[in-house]
Amino acid sequence: MARWTLVARILLCAMTLLTGLSATAPGALAQGATRSTDLPLPRFVSLKSDRVNVRVGPSREHDIAWTYVKSGLPVEIIQEFDNWRRVRDWEGKQGWVFHSLLSGRRTALVTPWEKDSRTPLRARSRSDADIVAELEPFVLTTVSECAGGWCRVNGEGYDGWLDQTRLFGVYPDELIGD
Repeated sequence: MARWTLVARILLCAMTLLTGLSATAPGALAQGATRSTDLPLPRFVSLKSDRVNVRVGPSREHDIAWTYVKSGLPVEIIQEFDNWRRVRDWEGKQGWVFHSLLSGRRTALVTPWEKDSRTPLRARSRSDADIVAELEPFVLTTVSECAGGWCRVNGEGYDGWLDQTRLFGVYPDELIGD
């Protein structure tokens, strides 16, 4: 009788082990994805390509949810799984992107949450500095430096400082560059 008890315990342990392994299949891990790099989460990056497929899960077998068609757009990495990154955009939409389609280049969108207001671009990082331009919502800009609540940005035909709270692509009070 003791022998059957030992066999039953071994079988129970084996079933428990197999159940645990099936729970860690890629789809299951993606739900509570762990970090696969030592980089901080969350963090902002930009799209490397003019065509980036966003998938419903972290593999090429998962369906494409939508496709971005503009390189340089900022997205926030909120999870990692293997070579896949779960990203969130300015609208709050989330999906999975293959890591090689993302760049560490820092970009930002000017006030994508506003439709009608313009954002003053200043000559220096001060609210009383001269206004050198006014940027429309959704202007895509390159971020070269952020400090003291201001970010130095540039793009086609402009270079100056924006209030950091007016950008999607940087965190409040985040320090970038010098």
